[in-house]
Amino acid sequence: MNMKKMLSLALAGVMTLSLMACSAQNGGDSSEDTSSLGGSVSSQTDNETQNNEISESVTITILNANKETAELEVPYDPQRIAILDMASLDILNALGVGDRVVGTADTSLEYLQDYINDDIANLGTIKEADLEAVMACEPDVIFIGGRLASSYDALSEIAPVVYLSTDAELGVAESVRQNATTIASMFGLEDKVDELMADFDARITALSEFATDKTAIVGLVTSGSYNVLGNDGRCSMIGREIGFTNIGLDANIDTSTHGNEASFEFIVEKAPEYIFVMDRDAAIGTDGAKLAQEIMENELVMETDAYKNGNIVYLAHPTVWYTAEGGITALDLMLQDLESELLN
Repeated sequence: MNMKKMLSLALAGVMTLSLMACSAQNGGDSSEDTSSLGGSVSSQTDNETQNNEISESVTITILNANKETAELEVPYDPQRIAILDMASLDILNALGVGDRVVGTADTSLEYLQDYINDDIANLGTIKEADLEAVMACEPDVIFIGGRLASSYDALSEIAPVVYLSTDAELGVAESVRQNATTIASMFGLEDKVDELMADFDARITALSEFATDKTAIVGLVTSGSYNVLGNDGRCSMIGREIGFTNIGLDANIDTSTHGNEASFEFIVEKAPEYIFVMDRDAAIGTDGAKLAQEIMENELVMETDAYKNGNIVYLAHPTVWYTAEGGITALDLMLQDLESELLN
């Protein structure tokens, strides 16, 4: 055999060995070791696929378009979130997943202003969604509140709609706990809820002890009038959870939306020990509206013991009470409004 042929055979042998080595590294079956490695990779892939299938979605309890309890399948750990409810945004923020928000309704709430910027799409308001804007931000899931219940079906054409609310009978604090747990379950963050809710029960207990055997009228000021509220909706926490005896209205009368207009003579006649006032005009930024204090402190009300004893309580964060009840920070601020007037 001549030298040239021997070199050619040697080169061919080296190339063959190199190809076998590459095949082994890439999970081929050229040898026993290669077969073993390929099995390990396949097993790992199968496990990852199985885990992805397990955590692909989660079923939660929400309200539907008819405001009835329903089950909804939503993506697990959604990456793109559209927000049309400030209480839900408050909870998402507290859970530390606010960076998933790609669009939100406009809000003047100070503690949520980080979400009002050019990088996050404006989706309209909590009362009127911009459906085109919602669709354009391609959300994995959409959160709404009661004001958008009529848009539930239309929004559901875009992505699963999570509709949560506070339940007056259940109580605001317990509603926050349940809704936070529901939202947390979408991200595997249930363990964080107890920490977020840690001191609320004790604070409510302290306020309840103060309110024992005390009477009150609870209401909101709007368009120059004082509308009384029962224990079935807005500000219901004052009567239900805090425990003031709400003598403003019969419990069977529906006052959950804007209350029922009452004369100032009515307040004088009822003679409550405390009068609670939520300024709706300030909450929604009504142009040219009088402040609640200007409306309430008239000749009739100033003759009541509630006024003389300094027991007219103006809720300091009306926008929170009116538009964001049900959030973690919202609950904190609502309790602060009561604590600062009643316990200090």
